[in-house]
Amino acid sequence: MLIDSHCHLDAGEFDPDRQDVIARARTAGVMHQVVPATHAAAWPELRDVCASAPGLHAAYGLHPTFLEHHRPEHLEALGTWIEHERPVAVGECGLDHFVEGLDRDTQRRYFEGQLQLAHAHDLPVIVHARHAVEETIALLRRFDGLHGVVHSFGGSPEQAQQLWKIGFMIGLGGPLTYDRARRLHRVAAVIPIEQLLLETDAPDQPDSDHRGQRNEPARLIRVRDVVAQLRGMSPDEVAAQTTRNAKALFSIA
Repeated sequence: MLIDSHCHLDAGEFDPDRQDVIARARTAGVMHQVVPATHAAAWPELRDVCASAPGLHAAYGLHPTFLEHHRPEHLEALGTWIEHERPVAVGECGLDHFVEGLDRDTQRRYFEGQLQLAHAHDLPVIVHARHAVEETIALLRRFDGLHGVVHSFGGSPEQAQQLWKIGFMIGLGGPLTYDRARRLHRVAAVIPIEQLLLETDAPDQPDSDHRGQRNEPARLIRVRDVVAQLRGMSPDEVAAQTTRNAKALFSIA
């Protein structure tokens, strides 16, 4: 069994064939998917998608690249959603210093607000840290006992080690499968296997065999196989341990 720890199954790209996508995932052995949110207006649809099939687990948050959709009152609304809906995590939230035009101070305010909510509700946080790993680590360190995952990790093995020390896992997906991703290969090879989660970030970030195509959770097996090769483990061993990791982090039965 595999768990896709980060999959935007509520995205419009899946509207024509969402149930078929879920069926292909189950056939491939991907039995659970964590579905993180992007902005407040999309929370109701995400909730409905996750209620449409077993094994779909909602997380609610305010994504940094959707900054134009966010309002300060959405942080209060997020607290209410957490209390009523009992998600498996807070997120997707974080910092993005790659996309131009996103005010960094505003990003930080929303990120800190969501970290406070996750801490108060003892929930894991799903973190987006694009070209902002060092600043992200500094902010996470301010919340003692906070835990979660930095998804689509793009940092160094040393940064991964710092995150592990403060209770954060690393999510790796399609980018790992490209030959040029040498730094990610080093990360996948050396971090503790107990720190690793597998993800697709579907419909984005397809693996090297599906470059330019819509990604989907069934393709998580390609990420598993690359991790196994890099670590000298069997695919079954990688699947078993990363599933244990995801179940423990997100309290999935």
